[in-house]
Amino acid sequence: MIDVLYFAWVRERVGLPRERIETEAATVADLVAELRVREARYDAAFSDTSALRVALDKELSSFDASLKGVREVAFFPPMTGG
Repeated sequence: MIDVLYFAWVRERVGLPRERIETEAATVADLVAELRVREARYDAAFSDTSALRVALDKELSSFDASLKGVREVAFFPPMTGG
């Protein structure tokens, strides 16, 4: 089981702040592919991964990163600041 967290517009499109899922995904990209085929709302949220960032167990990561041993995956838009 893995906890998946959604922030900002990703949460709005998916309709959930978080969920716990069972996955066989080896990488973040594999997880995204699994999520996209679930329902149209996931497909909309993950249609452009270049507009997303991902953190694994609260550490910024990449979409080709392994999920082995990961307990939490968080998806969010890039942060901007001033």
